Amino acid sequence: MTTTIAHFIGGRPVAGRGERSAPVFNPSTGEQTATVPLASTAEVDEAIAIAKAAFPAWGTTTPLRRARILNKFLRILEERTDQLAESISAEHGKVFSDAKGEVQRGIEVVEFATGAPHLLKGEVTENVGTRVDSHAFRQPLGVVAGITPFNFPAMVPMWMFPVALACGNCFILKPSERDPSASLLIAEWLKEAGLPDGVFQVVHGDKEAVDALLLNPDIQAVSFVGSTPIARYIYATATSTGKRAQALGGAKNHMVVMPDADLDQTVDALMGAAYGSAGERCMAISVVVPIGQTTADALIERLVPRVRALKIGPSTDPEAEMGPLVTRAHLDRVRGYIDEGVAEGAELLVDGRGFKMQGYENGFFVGGTLFDRVTPEMRIYKEEIFGPVLAVARADDYATAAKMINEHEFGNGTAIFTRDGDSAREFAHQIQVGMVGINVPIPVPMAFHSFGGWKASLFGDHHMHGPEGVRFYTRLKTITTRWPTGIRSGAEFVMPTMK
Repeated sequence: MTTTIAHFIGGRPVAGRGERSAPVFNPSTGEQTATVPLASTAEVDEAIAIAKAAFPAWGTTTPLRRARILNKFLRILEERTDQLAESISAEHGKVFSDAKGEVQRGIEVVEFATGAPHLLKGEVTENVGTRVDSHAFRQPLGVVAGITPFNFPAMVPMWMFPVALACGNCFILKPSERDPSASLLIAEWLKEAGLPDGVFQVVHGDKEAVDALLLNPDIQAVSFVGSTPIARYIYATATSTGKRAQALGGAKNHMVVMPDADLDQTVDALMGAAYGSAGERCMAISVVVPIGQTTADALIERLVPRVRALKIGPSTDPEAEMGPLVTRAHLDRVRGYIDEGVAEGAELLVDGRGFKMQGYENGFFVGGTLFDRVTPEMRIYKEEIFGPVLAVARADDYATAAKMINEHEFGNGTAIFTRDGDSAREFAHQIQVGMVGINVPIPVPMAFHSFGGWKASLFGDHHMHGPEGVRFYTRLKTITTRWPTGIRSGAEFVMPTMK
């Protein structure tokens, strides 16, 4: 029996009024568990109008009061982490421990946002001119929107809305229709924490809902995380209507393995980075670049048995290291990339296409897959697969490896494993990628720093959360003040200068 999921508009669940809907599946079993409504333009516009009406009061609420509401929400999140993680696992398919880790990384951004009074303090300069002072502060934009992907249904929204709310904006979330239930728990808990009605709302939908957000003139800014083609579209459409936009696109993250690296440590790190969450992470390592034949052969020797021994199971299995993919269509897509890699001449060392989970034969499972001798001309090297497929692309020397990374279309994340500080420093300073790890396989910044890539991995001027998030969700206002001290001298018609 399936359930029907609602929007969250005006402080309460609201049933979809249109005829269009989408199925929600349990990826472990392949069974449909729910139906989610796909909002019409009129429904999105209604939510925006409610947010616009709520903004004047919320925007003038003191930062301290806003922070206290977020602090209550933080306590709720901490107490109910398991509940939110279970919701994520049930609809996304990632194992429970991984879902809990996702929630924890989202909690860290909420913790950062509770510092709103400090983040919004502004600047003052006394006596910029004789008896003239200047001060600057940041004010909220108004109604803003977030369009988020299926792979992190709690964490990615929490990269956005805590900072937006702390800064005094009203926020409309359009989550992925593949795993929408986590967003409704978040909305209910924000209301429970004391957030006024209309300040945070959830509208489910597809391209019609996205376009309604992009084109409505009352939306001041849009945040997006997803594939690069959609990120380009989001950015171009939003900015063409005068909106701010930050749109995070795809990734193809490389790990360079130097000859001096601790290979046992490297393989441990690589297994989690490549196959955790079934590779459905924008920060997953999908290409490993060992330097030299000896390093490559030794790395392969360690990797092959580890990939074959991956513990794959349903999200409810506490022993599982990797769960299913999110939908059957995505499963078919990943299998298609494996077919393509074989056709292009890459050496398939471990083939996950034939994996079947006993008792879960209809689930969306694929086994861990490992290719060797992948070259930059191959599609499996160029394109983001978003599945448990790791490519080994050998390089003769460090310069070749760095050139491969710098010439790639994407520049989201990368890592180097080495004991040599000179190599590490050169890599960190010269590599053309937004987030770099030194002996750290998934270099996701902490919440008080900012997240974002370079090149085709990011469209817009600001990264997410941290100080960049505060700048994105606010406008700078600077005031120059002089108080008269005596009889006015009359009007002046020349360009004012500081005397």
